[in-house]
Amino acid sequence: MTVHPDSKSLGYRLAVAPLSGETVASCGDHVLAASQGAKLMHETRLPSVVYFPQKDVKAKLLLTSDHRTFCPFKGTATYWDVEVGGRIYENGAWSYKNAIPEARDIEGMVSFMPNVLGSVDIKDADAGPIDYGNISGPTIDWIMREAWLCGSPEELTEAIARKFNEDGIAVSRMSVMIWSLHPMIAGRNYVWSKRDGKVNTYTPSYDLYNHPSYVNSPLRHVANGLGGVRQNLLSEEAEFSFPIMEDLKADGGTDYVAMPLPFSNGQINVMTMTSDHPDGFTTSNLGLVFECSSVISRLYEVFTLRDNASSLLETYLGKGTGARVLGGEIRRGDGDEIDAAILFCDLRGSSRLEGEMGRQDYLDLLNQFFEVTTDIVHEFGGEVLKFIGDAVLAIFPAGDDPANACRQALSAALAMDRDVNMGLGESDERIRCAIGLAFGNVTYGNVGSEQRLDFTVIGSAANVAARLGDLGKQLGHRVVTTQAIADGHHDRMQSLGEFELRNVSDQVEAFAPAADIHAISG
Repeated sequence: MTVHPDSKSLGYRLAVAPLSGETVASCGDHVLAASQGAKLMHETRLPSVVYFPQKDVKAKLLLTSDHRTFCPFKGTATYWDVEVGGRIYENGAWSYKNAIPEARDIEGMVSFMPNVLGSVDIKDADAGPIDYGNISGPTIDWIMREAWLCGSPEELTEAIARKFNEDGIAVSRMSVMIWSLHPMIAGRNYVWSKRDGKVNTYTPSYDLYNHPSYVNSPLRHVANGLGGVRQNLLSEEAEFSFPIMEDLKADGGTDYVAMPLPFSNGQINVMTMTSDHPDGFTTSNLGLVFECSSVISRLYEVFTLRDNASSLLETYLGKGTGARVLGGEIRRGDGDEIDAAILFCDLRGSSRLEGEMGRQDYLDLLNQFFEVTTDIVHEFGGEVLKFIGDAVLAIFPAGDDPANACRQALSAALAMDRDVNMGLGESDERIRCAIGLAFGNVTYGNVGSEQRLDFTVIGSAANVAARLGDLGKQLGHRVVTTQAIADGHHDRMQSLGEFELRNVSDQVEAFAPAADIHAISG
């Protein structure tokens, strides 16, 4: 019987025992395998499993399945579909074709899933099941009692790496790759190094998926469900030869493992560890990590769910509004009365543009229009509340300085007029926009039905801003404002007169920038 050198500890362990006599595995009346060379594997807290030499398998093993599973002690298991008595059992048998040294005695041998294996006749075994396996210690205690107190993924990553080392696991580098729901970044990779004890966070864009460093990496292998990776970096026998392993070896690494961190929704994230101990990781080491990996995964999932919620709310509602909703303003009627400058920017001639350009080119143009206007709003301290068809509604809260809010809104409007009417940077004379600006007291909060809420602004100023944009189209002015917006800039603004606006009770005096105005600065 072969037992890993660390088996005297009360940690995770494996033991492989040869079986004497003929061992027969059956499925009903059908023999799956019969062999004089079968072996019995005992593993902590798992049922003992019989493995057969492949030459002694009687059942028909069909083409190898794409299914893979990973064990940090045995390696990556590949599967066959099994045909027995005319019935096919999907992924019914497995084998470790390139077993890790701890399980080298079963390399290439075949075992059957419980739903296939009806019975197995064992004449004699040299050893019984491993009868202990309650894993405990500082790391387990900390994970169960204190890990939840970590305030960020970075703090959690650093603490896990430190606890592993304190518990005798020689980790010199650890990374945790968590995929995200973010329009710009593919995920967040938290990388801890023993050299400085710090965690560096990387946020690769979606270009990562086509980058050679990812395409030929353990991260992609694990994330695609192909099983985990375990490689002795000093061994001449390399099942995996990812470029990063050479870098880690050159940096003093001796052993490497990459294992899945699955989330409850099926998303496969990846945790990698490199050891610098001369003997690498032991079975007991990896058993400890493997046993608590599901809890570690849930801790990261909590952070990720909040981060995803924040990213999605910011993307769909705007940064300020998203923060308010995430902060608990989720009931119908929640909101505040605030003074604010309101900007309404409408892309002119949309129907004509769509007809001339075609749907896809028009959508590309519309996205570019929204990109330009949103960047400008953010540049001048405002927030885009929503896109309404081909229009942008933005808000510039006044706080304690109404004059500054008006100035920022007017500066944003003039910058939009400049950039959009220059053809979004492509000198396209067909592109025009109409912008209306107003200032006043609005309600900033949730309105809607019980099933569908919208976080928006309600008040006369929002209505006036939209109507002034329409008025500008009639009068031939691209930016039209109320007097409150124009105040302080009368030398550079011209009155257009008083107008009755649809659904506005009082007449409104409208103003437009003088022909030579390009920016308003404080």
